[in-house]
Amino acid sequence: MSISTRQKHRILILIALVILVYIASFYQAPPENVIYDESDISELFTDKRSDEQIHVTALVTRLLPDDTKGSAHQRFIVTLSNGMSMLVAHNIDLAPRINDLNVGDEIELFGEYEWNKQGGVVHWTHHDPSNKHIHGWIKYQGQLYQ
Repeated sequence: MSISTRQKHRILILIALVILVYIASFYQAPPENVIYDESDISELFTDKRSDEQIHVTALVTRLLPDDTKGSAHQRFIVTLSNGMSMLVAHNIDLAPRINDLNVGDEIELFGEYEWNKQGGVVHWTHHDPSNKHIHGWIKYQGQLYQ
């Protein structure tokens, strides 16, 4: 018993749909409320706000030891041009370590801001393997760390 041309077309369409659904499952819509402006980022601290996606360029002002409790994080302090400082906690279990990072280097960050008394923490500077959170990253010397 042979498969008719119509049945072959239906099977091909079904396979194509399955492939499209699979590919679409990896799509991540761009974030709607990313904060780019340094004065707005300063307001996050003043207003004690958290869970805010930010995109900034900053100078590395201090390198700290890695946090190895739970998921390992490379830690360092950055300072914005307006003088605001914040901790960056970059998950090195999920993203590559920035090995040649030095005080005075400029980096570009895309991550989630969490308020604390010291100026805040930026985390989620990596991809999300479960694809449920906005993928973050750090750009340093032309290389993307995600």
